[in-house]
Amino acid sequence: MEIRFKAVNASLISRMKKWLGSLLVASLFMLLILRYGVMKNSIGERYLTSLFSPNASNPLELHDAVVPPAVQNPENASTVVPAAAIVLSLLAQRNISKEEEKTLQTWNHLKHLVNHSQGLPNAVDSIKDAGGAWNSLMDSVEEKRLRDGNESSRGRGKEKQCPYFLNKMNNSELDNSIYKLRVPCGLTQGSAITIIGIPNGLLGNFRIDLTGESLPGEPDPPIILHYNLRLHGDKITEDPVIVQNTWTVAHDWGEEERCPTPAPEKIKKVDDLDQCNKMVGKEDSQFIAITHSNTSRRSSTVQEGSKTRKYFPFNQNHPFVATLRVGLEGIQMTVDGKHITSFAFRETLEPWLVSEIKISGDLKLISVLASGLPTSEDSEHINDLETLQSVPLSLQRPLDLFIGVFSTANNFKRRMAVRRTWMQYPAVRSGAVAVRFFVGLHKNQIVNEELWDEARTYGDVQLMPFVDYYSLITWKTLAICIFGTEVVSAKFVMKTDDDAFVRVDEILASLNRINMAHGLLYGLINSDSRPDRNPHSKWYISPEEWPGARYPAWAHGPGYVVSHDIAKEIYLRYKKGNLKMFKLEDVAMGIWIADLKDVLKVQYKKEEKVYPLGCKDGYIVAHYQGPREMLCLWQKLQEGHGARCCGDR
Repeated sequence: MEIRFKAVNASLISRMKKWLGSLLVASLFMLLILRYGVMKNSIGERYLTSLFSPNASNPLELHDAVVPPAVQNPENASTVVPAAAIVLSLLAQRNISKEEEKTLQTWNHLKHLVNHSQGLPNAVDSIKDAGGAWNSLMDSVEEKRLRDGNESSRGRGKEKQCPYFLNKMNNSELDNSIYKLRVPCGLTQGSAITIIGIPNGLLGNFRIDLTGESLPGEPDPPIILHYNLRLHGDKITEDPVIVQNTWTVAHDWGEEERCPTPAPEKIKKVDDLDQCNKMVGKEDSQFIAITHSNTSRRSSTVQEGSKTRKYFPFNQNHPFVATLRVGLEGIQMTVDGKHITSFAFRETLEPWLVSEIKISGDLKLISVLASGLPTSEDSEHINDLETLQSVPLSLQRPLDLFIGVFSTANNFKRRMAVRRTWMQYPAVRSGAVAVRFFVGLHKNQIVNEELWDEARTYGDVQLMPFVDYYSLITWKTLAICIFGTEVVSAKFVMKTDDDAFVRVDEILASLNRINMAHGLLYGLINSDSRPDRNPHSKWYISPEEWPGARYPAWAHGPGYVVSHDIAKEIYLRYKKGNLKMFKLEDVAMGIWIADLKDVLKVQYKKEEKVYPLGCKDGYIVAHYQGPREMLCLWQKLQEGHGARCCGDR
């Protein structure tokens, strides 16, 4: 070794010394900056204290001081996000009770999610946003705790933060050229916004924008839906046209959708409704006759002398009633009771993000009504509260089945419907089966506060350390496997959704009948499916994400079960960094299981009575059931009518 050192050129040694000296100075400088940034706020100080505290014992603490490397955001190659900064506030020790800690039982196991973001759009940003949301929530919880301890604040009723409906009919407020209505807790499936107005002014053009919250440092909020009405056309056409689009700081305007569309043959379906009603923009002599005979006002195609005008749902100086309704796949617009347009949700621009309705342009606004908004139930007025609260988990007794339910923060009603229906099965109430909702944080602090209160009240919510986006639900699948094997020990682990009705008794009976405790995937198995290569599809998968022509066998997401050994192996592979992330969670489970065939003998058992597209009589799992349908299905079972769907019967 000494001979080798002597052989090194002296000038090279000199240059290396200078380089090492510069590196040392730069490192010390960065360390000082990091220390200043961390210690600048009390949360960072508490984090550092808890990290090295020998007696810290809450589930948010790190078991080791190893911090994952910096994570580069794949959407912006020039932005490098320090992983330590991302996990800092999420893993900080908090002043919360032992009961409240039970809401966070998977957090410590998910501390390295930033290292499993490849292939999941917006993953790193979701964790960063969750850090800010979590800090705000904990500050609010602490303030409330101090306020409740104040004698002068006792006896006050709980203020309703998430109202079921909002309306404005005050002319003085609605007379302005720009009107804004705050939506405190976002929108959810079934929410509707009804607008009554009269296009006026020189052109009669107006816009309806559903916007989200502005992020720190961003000048304008994202637009989840931009509904632009142009009565006298635009640069592309002289005819009236409706233009729909989205906007974000990162991606600017998206691809606009026009109605009438320049390519009618390419009209897509959203919630089984045309993207643009084919009647819009067409001359129809039969429709003209119907309009003249049945209505007194000329809001449709009319004939003026020998000139025929094309049908358009809005007309200058004529009143209209328009309703935007949130569906499963997108937002529908009806005008005067007639469906006109449909707009599919776009990635990361989902209805729960909406925080404001903005209406502007040449419009005399008469009224605005937002209804069907997500709202939580006041536990003080629930008579059967004890029967809705979760049964304490027994760490000594293994569970027959653990069921993890995907849910979004503002889906309060859906979770209550599940609690009142299939969570009342004797197997659940006895503790043989446990059920937990897996819910990501919301960008809206009010929603997070309501969610926190709900979690404390019912004890069945597991909060996730990221903001909910559809593209990240695979992380919830991982969390369900973790809970079913690390928090509790369950023979089987099931995944389902908060709009799925699960016949728990039939699931248990089927598992007993199958009698396979190892290597099992049970559900509606799809053994021959291909990636969707349509870029406009919600389920689009690029060749880079999945180069193969077919997927491995997988089970449809509304309800599938894996055995304990599969769930355990998935968690172990995640810990080792060997788990491939894929944004379609049910397909991801199929991919993971296929990769386990070298260590496990995998057995696929198909259950035909899992219905992913709705309800059929004799169901074991019925998907796409709203709160009313869930209660109806449960009532039929309780009255002895069996597994009969709810409809006209």
